[in-house]
Amino acid sequence: MVADMNRLEQAARVSMSGFQEKEPPPAQRPSYLALRLGAVALLAAMVLTAFWQLS
Repeated sequence: MVADMNRLEQAARVSMSGFQEKEPPPAQRPSYLALRLGAVALLAAMVLTAFWQLS
């Protein structure tokens, strides 16, 4: 059923290609730098807390 819907959508795009502009290129995948930094900071905080509790 999904394949049929994809084919219908493709056919509609082909039939309307003269009437609509090309789609813009898809947006680039966002960088996960902030997420990585947050994970490292959380890990560092957990390690420091563990050392503080043990001492």
